[in-house]
Amino acid sequence: DLACLAQALVWRADERAVFTRAAAPLIRSGAPDDGAAAQLTREIEGIDTILETYGLGAPPAYPEIDGAGTITPAERESRLQAASLLAQTPREASLQSLDPSLEFALALLDGSDRDDAIRFEPITGGLNAPAMARAARLDWSRYRYSAMIVTGIGPEIDGQPLSPLGKAHLRLAAARFARGDVPFIVFTGGHAHPRATRFAEAVEMRRALIARYGVPADAIVIEPYARHTTTNLRNAARRLAMLGAPAAMPALIVCNPQQSAYIESPAFTQRNTRELGYQPGRVLARLSPTELVFAPAPQVDRIDPRDPLDP
Repeated sequence: DLACLAQALVWRADERAVFTRAAAPLIRSGAPDDGAAAQLTREIEGIDTILETYGLGAPPAYPEIDGAGTITPAERESRLQAASLLAQTPREASLQSLDPSLEFALALLDGSDRDDAIRFEPITGGLNAPAMARAARLDWSRYRYSAMIVTGIGPEIDGQPLSPLGKAHLRLAAARFARGDVPFIVFTGGHAHPRATRFAEAVEMRRALIARYGVPADAIVIEPYARHTTTNLRNAARRLAMLGAPAAMPALIVCNPQQSAYIESPAFTQRNTRELGYQPGRVLARLSPTELVFAPAPQVDRIDPRDPLDP
């Protein structure tokens, strides 16, 4: 029975404990982090989340953007059949010999067309290549802020590439960029709303900013993976490190007043602690209802296991 097979692949708590005790001493941990055992546990929890959500029909953490949506029993049977077959097919660098759960989970994601987490790799190339080349020769001391972080607001209508608030964010970004004290605009937002949309918020905002306002491509960085405000800021901080921005240099966050107020609120701080396990940065000052001065935190590669599509 395929459902029984998928259930058997889910790692139990005692199995996780045995594996992490055995494997953790073999992994060299860097800093800052919380140790190999915690990292391995999160990886396995991520596999379990995929198996339970895409294979067994468990409700996802965020039903509006996660999961495969409503599928018929016949569709689920087809996906499980394909995952079972693919998980047993030899593949270079596969981990079948250790445990088939990872291959099964990857096959379930593939069957649901959820390749969001790798769609733009390598992130330093493609649409980000012009900005990377400019950053390599940039005199950062000429600017007051390292970048302007502009959060995505996903459209709720299928087939709509940019929401009305997304267009408002564009105008705010263009006006702020014209002041000349920010070298880069980091657009952050992935394939989120509506679920399984073909549009990535960061990509569509980049496209529109160039076409509508004439901002040069080498001043724009996309972060096309974030799916929540928490990961908007976490992943934007990673893109700044990718560019080589000075660690002590503050950034700006530009977005609509409601989202801006939320980023500054205790509720957002608590959510970061709950979902990420740390704060992606801290707000230093408010310049206007739509602008916050932001100090990104040192790079931490922690991943929320309930959000498996966030790399």
